[in-house]
Amino acid sequence: MNTATFLINGVADAAISPLDRGFAYGDGVFRTIRVKNGQTTAWLEHYAKLAEDSRRLGLACPEVTLWQEDIEQLFADQADGVIKLILTRGVSERGYAVGEHDNVTRVAIRSPLPNYPPQNADRGIRAHFCQTRLAHQPLLAGIKHLNRLENVLARQEWSDPSISEGVMLDQAGLVVEGVMSNIFVRSGTILSTPDLHQCGVAGITRQRILDIAPGLGLTPIIASLTLDMLMEADEVLMCNSLYGVWQVVDFNRQTWPVASLADRLRQVLQE
Repeated sequence: MNTATFLINGVADAAISPLDRGFAYGDGVFRTIRVKNGQTTAWLEHYAKLAEDSRRLGLACPEVTLWQEDIEQLFADQADGVIKLILTRGVSERGYAVGEHDNVTRVAIRSPLPNYPPQNADRGIRAHFCQTRLAHQPLLAGIKHLNRLENVLARQEWSDPSISEGVMLDQAGLVVEGVMSNIFVRSGTILSTPDLHQCGVAGITRQRILDIAPGLGLTPIIASLTLDMLMEADEVLMCNSLYGVWQVVDFNRQTWPVASLADRLRQVLQE
């Protein structure tokens, strides 16, 4: 096995400066990608989103070949795992002003796949109703930026190992996302996911599901999602790039029977 577990600007065993703006201000973006047999899943989509999130923050995203070289070095053994790619604005003088510089910091971190219980996929999951609310900030909405303190606070709300995720609302009381996932609800043949123009992270798996839904006889829509709409749905699903899709079968004192859509979506995503 490759002994290197992370690279900083392509160098193993390097260090992040305490003057790095990612460390000081969360000034950067990241992606978390599943790796199978040394190959990244949906790599082009992930890189395109990384580049777009970087553009929105005014960051110079390194060329795709540099990231690929990092991944190939860390997964030279062709193993399964997770690669986390982080891009920060780099080192600068103290203060919020950005100034003119292009010394971005590029980080790639290898880690093992999380050991998710098999029953999460087979029998669905319990989800916690998070009290932590997401603040509105349209300038950052949809971006997977480095400041994830709302998610950190939300995840501290439960310690019960039988709970696999949490559902987060925004300050207006609308359903937005999970602590580490995007959300879909199915009502008949309508597959809805929350609008993310005010807050939340637009995940790659969310977009992939929107793209493949018509082929499964579903009509995908992006719309404001109230808690009542979620509770009245035929199926509630959560998704991310590591576990794929899970059905929520227990949330907010309500249960749903195990259905087939999560399994169908996982199969298509794997193909």
